[in-house]
Amino acid sequence: MSSFQVSILAADNVLYEGPCEYLIVPTIHGQYGILAHHSNMISAVVPGELSYRTPDGKEQLAAVSAGLVKVENNEVLVLVDTAERPEEIDANRAKRAADEAKEAILQKRSFQEYRSAQATLAREINRLEVKRHYDDSVGRHL
Repeated sequence: MSSFQVSILAADNVLYEGPCEYLIVPTIHGQYGILAHHSNMISAVVPGELSYRTPDGKEQLAAVSAGLVKVENNEVLVLVDTAERPEEIDANRAKRAADEAKEAILQKRSFQEYRSAQATLAREINRLEVKRHYDDSVGRHL
């Protein structure tokens, strides 16, 4: 399978830079697949599960937040606010943060606080889903 160069960058870390056989990114239109020699494009990334496979056959998952993806000349750039590998996610901390966000939503504070709590809740639910998906797949291989 042909590969292309990908850079998956978060505000505070580099998740991955290197060759990639395929990349699946969560977008406003659903999961969007990218292969080598994909046509040039730009799209919004939404919180969700990002997956990719490196030429050595390793499939990788990550929980990503909002951002954008750009494909140009067989190179892909993914810029997101946050990106975490499932093994880096503390499920208990994510559950606590989700519970706190739910409580903040119920408090009916200012519109800005409400929107912030909604974004936090979406992020934590996404982190938990990616962690659960990863744990399920690791359990099948044991």
